[in-house]
Amino acid sequence: MENQPGLSDAEREVLRVLWDQGPGTVREIKDALTERGRGWAYTTVSTLLQRLATKQYAAADSSVMPHIYRATVSRDELLERRLKDAAHELCDGQAAPLMLALVQGNRFSADELARFRRLLDEAAGDESRRKKS
Repeated sequence: MENQPGLSDAEREVLRVLWDQGPGTVREIKDALTERGRGWAYTTVSTLLQRLATKQYAAADSSVMPHIYRATVSRDELLERRLKDAAHELCDGQAAPLMLALVQGNRFSADELARFRRLLDEAAGDESRRKKS
């Protein structure tokens, strides 16, 4: 995923459909976008899918007609890459200031907080094991 080009807002919307609904034809993706309030033409959706494929965020199965498009990067993978890029750009590569800003600026459910605690405990355990090595 290194050095992948950025995404336009429209490309991101199409990618969200692929994440949320899974693989689909241009028409299926267009219909899903229409349900989300985007009345784009078939050709527009087709162009956006081709751009995503060129940028390696999506791929088309050309062995079937019509082609079936699928995401080649998960939401989590893209999020991780973007957060690393933001940490590098804004925080000299350090993730902690970025994480602190995210935590301080948001409210979290009890389940989310419990998940954070587990992740922090795991990270602390990994750090302890590295120091002993």
